[in-house]
Amino acid sequence: MRLILDIAFTHIVGRGRQTLVAILGVAVGVGFSIAMAALMQGGQDDFIEQLVNTMPHVEITDERRTPPRQPAEEVFGAVAISGLRPREDRRGIINPTAALTWLRGWVPGRVAESLKTQGVIRYSGRDVGASIIGVDPDAERGVSPIVGDFVQGSFDRLTAGGNNILIGDTMASRLGAGLGDTITAVSSTGLSRNFKIAGLFHTGTTARDEGEAYVLLKNAQILSERANAVNDIRIKLADPNAAPGVAKRAEAELGYKAMAWQEANESILEALVIRNVIMYTVVAAIMLVAGFGIFNIISTITHEKARDIAIMKSLGFAEGDMRRLFLIEGVAIGAAGSLIGWLLGFALVYALAQVRFELATTGQEMTQLPIAWSFLHYLLAAGFALASAAVAGYLPARKAAKLNPVDIIRGAT
Repeated sequence: MRLILDIAFTHIVGRGRQTLVAILGVAVGVGFSIAMAALMQGGQDDFIEQLVNTMPHVEITDERRTPPRQPAEEVFGAVAISGLRPREDRRGIINPTAALTWLRGWVPGRVAESLKTQGVIRYSGRDVGASIIGVDPDAERGVSPIVGDFVQGSFDRLTAGGNNILIGDTMASRLGAGLGDTITAVSSTGLSRNFKIAGLFHTGTTARDEGEAYVLLKNAQILSERANAVNDIRIKLADPNAAPGVAKRAEAELGYKAMAWQEANESILEALVIRNVIMYTVVAAIMLVAGFGIFNIISTITHEKARDIAIMKSLGFAEGDMRRLFLIEGVAIGAAGSLIGWLLGFALVYALAQVRFELATTGQEMTQLPIAWSFLHYLLAAGFALASAAVAGYLPARKAAKLNPVDIIRGAT
């Protein structure tokens, strides 16, 4: 085996320029594959982190996945029911106090209740449709990131009590109102009430910044004429991946629709999987192109060393030794290219991590590219490179092993 290694090293060194070009081709492929994987994985991780942080891990609403059975269906074997008049029943979670107590007893996280009602915000003759959300400030801090998104005022001013309201800066701009102004909130039932703007928030999501307003839970209940009502329970877990299990148990016990963040963003997560498949396909294609350089140099060596191969086989080297010889040469070039590619990839990832650019978003003047530092990217890139190098070396090696030494020595074509 040592003799085969010496011969392989001699073949590689003997064609220094071509060997160097092949190694650099593999190195560039590995380096750019690592950089691309780090950038795409970093973008995906950053997106999922923002997704998880900006929404509840589990949300329980007053909806049901399947409509409840009518009393007549329990008594009669009715095939269809027609002409049924719905009761004047305002939706909401029945007995929310018991539901919250039960959830807080076993959920490994924080729980907050709220009442969402649709209405209109008025100021100076201007109207803006809004979702008026009544919250418990102490519980809301544990489940909502909006606490840290205020550009004027603060979330704490809602805790002070009174008729305070928190709105988005985009809504305030559309109304022409500012901090400290008094606006009028009108519910869907026609009841109106005056509130003082105690804070302006900016989440970066247009739908929220121009369409949401936060008040105390009791004020929302009074405004919507629904005493002690709650129609939304949000849960923030210590482990976001445990959300499906928590949602399944909560829905089975309470009967209301409980949706985990994975279910709410199922299509987005599926798109990310497809995105990863595309990324690794591109990485494999880059390594395949680099493999052609290795194939070229091994094929050239095989052609030029035909007489040497014949002499070696005449001296007793088996076909397996010939295959092993040229396969080692291909893998050696791939390994050398992978090591240099690791250095190049690290340099590229480090350079990308230093990139800074400005955003026009309020409250965030500077940001950087999301980069994922993972040794798995280096292993995958090197694995693709070595696999392509092995294939590129095996094909000429198989041809070399089948050469007939007698024909070569006699000068047969």
